[in-house]
This record gives sequence, C-alpha cells and structure tokens, in this order.
Amino acid sequence: MHILFIGYGKTSQRVAKQLFQQDHQITTVSRSAKDDDFAQHLIQDIQQLDLAQIQPVDVVYVLLAPSRNSPLSAIENYQQTYVDSVQPIVRALKDHPLKRIIVVSSTRVYGENRGERIDDESTPIPSDQQGQLLLEMEQRWQQAYASQCVIVRPTGIYGASVARMVKLAETTHSYPNIHWSNRIHIDDLADFLAHLLHVEHPEKSYICTNNQPLPLHEIILWFQQQLNLSHLVLESSNQTGKQIFAERMLATEFKWVHQNCYLDYQKNLNLKIY
Repeated sequence: MHILFIGYGKTSQRVAKQLFQQDHQITTVSRSAKDDDFAQHLIQDIQQLDLAQIQPVDVVYVLLAPSRNSPLSAIENYQQTYVDSVQPIVRALKDHPLKRIIVVSSTRVYGENRGERIDDESTPIPSDQQGQLLLEMEQRWQQAYASQCVIVRPTGIYGASVARMVKLAETTHSYPNIHWSNRIHIDDLADFLAHLLHVEHPEKSYICTNNQPLPLHEIILWFQQQLNLSHLVLESSNQTGKQIFAERMLATEFKWVHQNCYLDYQKNLNLKIY
C-alpha cells in the first residue's frame, strides 16, 4: 500500500520505518527536509497542500503539532494547526482512493479533573480551549471521512529523556494534592499506530495509554529517592487529574512493551540520559 504521513516528527518517523519494513510505499509531508532514505519527502505548507503529483494514496496518518516558533498565541496556533488544516488536506486528498485515515488527537478532549476514571466509552467534554479545538478537529475529520477515519487519543508521551522529571525532583519540595497522571511510551504509541493498519474493523476512536495511572507526586518522589534528594511533602489527599484506561486498544490484542514506566526511567537514569 501507499501510505502518506502528514506531519513527520518523532512518532511518525517510527511508524513509517515499521511500515516500510513491511514493504509499504511511504510518502511524507512536513515543513522541513528529512533524511530517511526509504521515503519520498514533500516539503509543503499544509494550508497549501498539493498531492496531485504523487501516486494514489491508500492510507493516511495525520500527526500534526503546533509550531514552536510561531508568532501566534497558543490558541491561534492550535486553531491553525489542528482545525484550519482539515479542509486543505481533505481537498488535496479528494482524488485519492483512501481506505483509512488515522488522525492523532489527545486525551486533552476529556476535561475531567477530580481523579475520575476515563475510558473509551467516556464522552469527551473539554475544559479548555485547546481541548475544544482538538475535539472540533476530530469532528471535522469524522465528517469528511465517516467510514475511513480512526481517531487516536494518546495520553502524555514519554521516551528516552527524563530531564523534565529530574528537574521536577530537584525543585519540588511539596506537592498540593494527589494528581493522577497517565502516559504512553513513544515506541508503544508508534507500534499501536502501525498495528491499527492491520485491524480489520477498527473502532471510530481509541485512547492510547499504558493503563497504569499514577499519582504524579509518587513519580517525583521516586526520582528523589533514586537521586538521593530530599523528599517532597504531600500537602493534601484531594484528587485532581484523571485515571485513563485504554480498553479498545487492549481489545485489538496489542502488546505493550513499556507498561512499567519506572523500568524505563531507571534505564535512562543508569545511562544518564537527561
């Protein structure tokens, strides 16, 4: 199959490499040049996307991210990246025989913040403008490709660096409450996105997480213990955040490699990757 990646960052690159190794033809679109020699790379502005000169596309992955160097406000950046991009991409794809389009969104569309349980059957109710714009993007894609569109909502993505967690461990002396956090390793996210290509009858949407919600203060405390730092004090037992579970992901028989984040954190600390 001919597979097109719109947005070609770290996650897309992992997925594309896997699918190339499965003998698929890969084309990518991004704002900057890429050097993977197994793919055809197009440097284009998404708002002016032109796909008339490439071979017919069977499957599309959409993995966009706001530009870090944009002069726009955070809200305007989200609007331009996620919502305003749908129509020009749909227009550019109108003559291609798409079998499936996989769009990466975020669990930010779930606005709960009192420790609630969230799963694939939960109704998205955003609590901020970014979440609302992500949900609007999802709805536009689903309207454009009612039978082909699959939405994937990852939780927080982590990978090779623990720099942020080490910084939190060094600077956090107290924590206000029990804040539930959720995560997916970037390699598991990429593996699941590749896995979805082979799911015969996919659902309309999938949460993507490791099914191990953890209080954030416990993770920071673990880092403090490993680094021999002073331990934080938990100020109250009030709960914030949400506990997110990926039941549909599990039902696809996907196999996680990184369900225990502490093993990954320990490996990175041992290798001093921070």
